[in-house]
Amino acid sequence: MLSTLSHASQVCSRVALVNYQEILVDTSSTQKGEGLRFYLEKDNVAKSYLDDYQEGTKIKWQNAAIGTVGTGMIIGGLFASDGSDAKKSLLIGGAAMILVNFFVARTLEYNNEQNLSRAIEEYNKRNLPKILFYPDGLPAETGTSPGLGMAIFKDWSF
Repeated sequence: MLSTLSHASQVCSRVALVNYQEILVDTSSTQKGEGLRFYLEKDNVAKSYLDDYQEGTKIKWQNAAIGTVGTGMIIGGLFASDGSDAKKSLLIGGAAMILVNFFVARTLEYNNEQNLSRAIEEYNKRNLPKILFYPDGLPAETGTSPGLGMAIFKDWSF
């Protein structure tokens, strides 16, 4: 018998440790990293990295426009006459446009996370209390396991 147990031990927001207290890093979905502003604004370099990070998390109209055009192409392809080259071109072109847009947006988002890490590093170089930030969740010694946990069990019976 194969049974799977999965649970989410992480809240919706990321957490940092400051003076052995958990601080919410993302106080809302629109202002990521705002929970650390109180500490990071004490250091001008760290504050500038935080500002760059928050600027990079804003929704860009170019991504929305490209996604809309790709969706429009797919819808247009669905209504085009069957067997036409235009139908295939619209469907494939629209899907490719959405896929490329998704990967570009994810890459930019991933690279932007380095600004938050740099902000915390710069703060920790010159200030106290130190900020301990684990993007994937708190380590096991804090009592919380990182991210999504999953266990698979296999019972052998003959």
